[in-house]
Amino acid sequence: MPNELLIIFSFILIYGSIVLFYRLFGKGGLLAFNVLATILANIEVLLLVRAFGIEMTLGNVLFASTFLITDILSENHGKQYANRAVVISTICSIVFILVSQMWLLYTPSENDWASGSFRTIFSSTPRIICASLGVYCISQLVDVWLYHKWWDWCKKRFGDSRRGLWIRNNGSTLISQLLNTLLYTTFAFYSTYPISTLVSIFISSYAIFFVTSLLDTPFVYWCRIIHDKHEDNDVTD
Repeated sequence: MPNELLIIFSFILIYGSIVLFYRLFGKGGLLAFNVLATILANIEVLLLVRAFGIEMTLGNVLFASTFLITDILSENHGKQYANRAVVISTICSIVFILVSQMWLLYTPSENDWASGSFRTIFSSTPRIICASLGVYCISQLVDVWLYHKWWDWCKKRFGDSRRGLWIRNNGSTLISQLLNTLLYTTFAFYSTYPISTLVSIFISSYAIFFVTSLLDTPFVYWCRIIHDKHEDNDVTD
């Protein structure tokens, strides 16, 4: 299957799963999925592929989905829960670093077949995740802060706190994703790849983030509908 189709399918699967988790488990489901996406993205980012005519690392859709999650939490449950998602994912990533490094300390059995692959993958993980932790915290907290700044602007502009969702969603995500891409590409991959590859990774990563940021707006609206319907049912009950 072409890489392009796999990326498109990943987008549908991941973003659709976020809505499903929210529909089934509420904000707790989003907190859980945010942890899953953060850890998986830091593993998937080790893969370098070519798609849409450019060279890129994987993990971009998963990283982008974490910004969708914090925007949904900001919209429906407030800044406190959005920031909580960032803190929980950061702590879980630290635990993952410690556990994955402990795997490498074990002496494998003579019948073991997986330790070599584990060492290849997870010996690179600490730098990737350590870079990601700092960048993730900064960019996500900036995203939440910007979301509510845009929300204040929308309230003044439209006189209604419900209107302008697409402005605060895209206005916060596009800016914070630019910061995230610049910092992450620099700290995670500098000296690992040549400058030309770093530039390609930066451009391709932000291009994907740009597109996924624009495409995630319907999912925020969808989750707001789910939230409003749930509240209406609670009032009726």
